[in-house]
Amino acid sequence: MPTIRVELFEGRTPEQKREFVKELTQACVKALGSKPESVDVILFDVKPANWATGGELWSEKSS
Repeated sequence: MPTIRVELFEGRTPEQKREFVKELTQACVKALGSKPESVDVILFDVKPANWATGGELWSEKSS
């Protein structure tokens, strides 16, 4: 049973998340031969203030 953990910035709509998990599930079915009902996807919404790259918080990066 594949379990996929995805961390992403908060703010995606339920429709975007629905499409995303559908596509990830289908990728597992195709690549791993999994059954769709055995694929778990866990989404973690992260605030930009809690994510940093290169020593800089995303909430403080200039656009």
